[in-house]
Amino acid sequence: MRDVLSMNRQSGMAGVHSLDRIKALREKTFEKNKFDTFLIFSENNLLYFTGVPGMSCLLVPHEGRSTVFVYGVNYELAKAEAKGFDVEMVKRGEELTTKILPHLKALKPKRVAADALSIESYTSLAEHMKGKTEVATAGDLVWELRKVKDEKEITLMKKAADITSAGMKVAYETIRPGRTEIEVAAEIEYAMRGKGSWGTAFETLVSSGTSSAFPHGGCSEKKIRSGDLVVVDIGASYHNYCSDMTRTMVAGKPSEKQKKLYDVVKKAHKEALEAMKPGAKARDVDLAARRVVEGAGYGEFFVHGLGHGIGLEVHEPPSLSPKSKDLLAAGNVVSDEPGIYLVNYGGVRIEDSVLVTGSAPEKLTIVSYTLETQK
Repeated sequence: MRDVLSMNRQSGMAGVHSLDRIKALREKTFEKNKFDTFLIFSENNLLYFTGVPGMSCLLVPHEGRSTVFVYGVNYELAKAEAKGFDVEMVKRGEELTTKILPHLKALKPKRVAADALSIESYTSLAEHMKGKTEVATAGDLVWELRKVKDEKEITLMKKAADITSAGMKVAYETIRPGRTEIEVAAEIEYAMRGKGSWGTAFETLVSSGTSSAFPHGGCSEKKIRSGDLVVVDIGASYHNYCSDMTRTMVAGKPSEKQKKLYDVVKKAHKEALEAMKPGAKARDVDLAARRVVEGAGYGEFFVHGLGHGIGLEVHEPPSLSPKSKDLLAAGNVVSDEPGIYLVNYGGVRIEDSVLVTGSAPEKLTIVSYTLETQK
């Protein structure tokens, strides 16, 4: 069993810092959107607001202390670490909603917001509140807070990015003809662990040859061949915060076609980076990269959005895509990852985790852009 108690003590997320987030949620929820009570069920939202892993529900009233509901396996952890919260244990065999309802009814709310509700939970709450209370999902209110990272989060994400960058440097040192994709992945993950990674933010991707034309090509026992394009997409997790980075390299001497593809993607990456400013429309940032790829004649082969938000989850708002309605704000951490994917040939993608600031965007992942591995 994972030692969640020691994990949390190292994270520095609990206590006053979490209560500041509760205050911000109240201001957004109660003062601006006129809800009386907020229920948090999502695992990562619970971690964000309590600073403690393994919680099951958080009830945030209009005023007064909030209550954490937790099953017995994590009860002692919650009592020790959930500072500033009341803690209620959900006993074995007891339904979570059954435990929450008496506390909810005592508040006599008129409008209850929840970050996420299953059909079963919604039905149960609605039936037991007997039509006296409106229950609505309002996860977007939580995302408005989570999208903008505070100083503590940025510090943790910079460390995650540093660890990821170290892993990518090992990829450049390790990729050789004859080595399997899995062997390279193992070397990368070992290096990141050695630098302090809590684990990978997602499954490590080392995809070579024609498989590199698949954006999520995976990682297999396939041997890397001389002249193969190799897409390496990795991310470290540090104190629960993620990083995301991709580089493309060639096992051997790059061909002129490979160099051309790479130069187009590199230019698209640069144009998008320069467009990442507070107030910028996310779709316009995507367009800045897409215009470069389309201008080079490869538009139909750029098959995904430019990027996504990064934080406690490796894919979260804001979305940077042609149809996105998001606006960038200082404090967003997003990916910049244009790509070109030619089926039966290979693919090229370059990605960095980027912090949007009031001035120039700041790349958090830092490894040189080159197709050539170290000999």
